[in-house]
Amino acid sequence: MKNIIVGILTFGIIALMVMTFMAGGAYHGGEHAKVIENFGDKMNNAKATKIEEKDDRAKEMDKLNALRDKAGNAGAFEVSQAYKSKCASCHGVNGSGEQNGKKLMGPKLFGQSSEKIYQDLVDFKAGRKENMIMKGLLIKLSEEELRVFADEIGEFPARAKEANQ
Repeated sequence: MKNIIVGILTFGIIALMVMTFMAGGAYHGGEHAKVIENFGDKMNNAKATKIEEKDDRAKEMDKLNALRDKAGNAGAFEVSQAYKSKCASCHGVNGSGEQNGKKLMGPKLFGQSSEKIYQDLVDFKAGRKENMIMKGLLIKLSEEELRVFADEIGEFPARAKEANQ
């Protein structure tokens, strides 16, 4: 019985394919396809013009963003590559929780003591504080590495003071 049903469905699908092929027109390149082809050429020319305009505009925006980044980082202080790669995307380069005046996903770390930061890191790693991103970042780090991060973040106010002098 199953074979009969499968055979009927297969025959029906093949019949629909043949009917579609025989319908002509846009299905396999008739007169309608030429109209669509001409329309495509006009669209491609319009897109090329817009792309050229956007290129100039994009260049200007890139220059403007570079200046904004430079201005935003002028008062910044040096942080480790480990902090930049693991923490800066959510907490900011200087732990302010902001970048270029926009609030980031992570909270402000600047001004917190290294002991509080260390305890928070341990809690995130152990799952006592719920945050999947933090847990994922910290799961393979040792207690010593957590201590190094906490000490570095705890030094941010002193580093900022040195950078501004």
